[in-house]
Amino acid sequence: MHNVQNILRFLFVCVGTCMLYIDAKEAVLTKEPARPNIVFILTDDQDTILGGLTPMTKVKKYLQDEGTLFTNMFTTTPICCPSRTSILTGRYQHNHDTLNNSISGNCSSKLWQQAGEKATIGTYVQSLKYHTFFAGKYLNQYGKKQVGGPEHVPPGWDKWLGLVGNSRYYNYTLSYDGKAVKHGDDYHKDYLTDLIANRSVKFIKERSQDVHKEPFFMMISTPAPHSPWNAAPQYNSSYVNNTAPKTGSYNKRGKDQHWLMRQTNIPMKPNSTQMADDAFRKRWRTLLSVDDLVEKVVMTLDSTKILDNTYIIYSSDNGYHLGQFGLPMDKRQLYEFDIRVPLIVRGPGVAKNVTRPEPVLNIDLAPTIIDIANGSSGNFPLTMDGRSIRPLFQAKSSKNAADTWRKDFLVEYQGEGFAVSKFCPQLGFGVSQCFPDCVCEDAYNNTYSCVRTLDPGSPDKNIMYCEFVDSETFVEVYNLTSDPNQLTNIKDTCDPQLLVRMNTRLIELGFCNGASCRSSGRYSKNEPVHLTKEDIKRIKEISFHHSKKNEINLDFI
Repeated sequence: MHNVQNILRFLFVCVGTCMLYIDAKEAVLTKEPARPNIVFILTDDQDTILGGLTPMTKVKKYLQDEGTLFTNMFTTTPICCPSRTSILTGRYQHNHDTLNNSISGNCSSKLWQQAGEKATIGTYVQSLKYHTFFAGKYLNQYGKKQVGGPEHVPPGWDKWLGLVGNSRYYNYTLSYDGKAVKHGDDYHKDYLTDLIANRSVKFIKERSQDVHKEPFFMMISTPAPHSPWNAAPQYNSSYVNNTAPKTGSYNKRGKDQHWLMRQTNIPMKPNSTQMADDAFRKRWRTLLSVDDLVEKVVMTLDSTKILDNTYIIYSSDNGYHLGQFGLPMDKRQLYEFDIRVPLIVRGPGVAKNVTRPEPVLNIDLAPTIIDIANGSSGNFPLTMDGRSIRPLFQAKSSKNAADTWRKDFLVEYQGEGFAVSKFCPQLGFGVSQCFPDCVCEDAYNNTYSCVRTLDPGSPDKNIMYCEFVDSETFVEVYNLTSDPNQLTNIKDTCDPQLLVRMNTRLIELGFCNGASCRSSGRYSKNEPVHLTKEDIKRIKEISFHHSKKNEINLDFI
């Protein structure tokens, strides 16, 4: 009997021990996965229409082949500071009020610092207990004396390496956590793209050793391929035989376009074509260093064994043109070459070597990053105008997301001009960005708002409708299915119902804020449109609003 009791006790202990082991094993197996890291790489002026991704073989290998490429990614304002402000805040220009690249236009101004800068990707992600890092170009006027100098460190960033002013490769100043450090022209110590790459690698290695395993968010913002286009020495002889792409609108005049397009030289003068060719070669050369940066970042994430738990997002602030419609070089215009930018995403659960056709925007980047940092819960600040694209690049949810995705969006720009151009005084008041051949890239009345419709499943929903604030009250309309190069303005030949429908949608988007920017609109279906008295009243209000805004803008241009 005594032996039986001992045997039973032994069996009881064994069973209990086994149960504890099983519970412990299950606890390990069901342990909540570590929150993902997020790396956001932002280039400056990288297009897609002119082949901006073509030289980037490492981006293709490490990001595109391992992730999802969005073929219809757009900026909502095709100029540096307003677009970057949209990227940081997830808001359209009319809601963040950064009008241009000047301090008076609210680029990194005191007003921005007191308002919008307190509600950016950095501040939101940091509040979610992410360790944050920024390196490179921030906003064009950052660090200037009038707005606090390099001592000002924007909220939301635990580690800050902000470039003072606009893109440069040598002879610049960086703010190292609020301390100004001047750099010279020694390639090995100062070349900015490489310096950013090396600092990013150092940060990743340090964070991989963090005993607390706090996830990190990095925003890596390169100067390339923005001018002055200083290539790394090893790439100075690359692409010597390449010339600016002869796209469908290269060195051609469109039919019935805004006056700024009508003042170009067609055919372009040799000086302008040579300048465009030279710029094209130099831009690609600078991108080769960005390609190296991407490889260094990916390889470091891999060697520290955190690559599989890291999202990498790659994009740019705006596109570019080189000879399209006779414009020598710049951005700012409403056409596809200036508003299309790259977007590639790789990371946990992201479909590999896949392309997505849905229209996605720069204002979607902040909601997407915050959504990921929030545990991919779909939650982001509802004051943002964009939406999270996470459901599109995650293989399990992409089909349902595509069915309900946006079919149109807003593009808006506030033109810049000066009293008299020093290069072209004969053109009179209000132009800017003028080249030696007296072709001006901008003017104060190059101010426009557009609705761009795009439904990959419906070729008839591929329209660009734009209204200018000028003495002509000019309208441009393009059917991009039949006219992808935007050569023929169809405002006088298209169905009047289309004009009414697009005008009404422009009013809705022009006034939208937060959730209303994500709604489909009153006339999203193809039923006949009949304007009410209230519609007519609102059209007059929006026209008056734009006119008054233009008058105010003239005071500080």
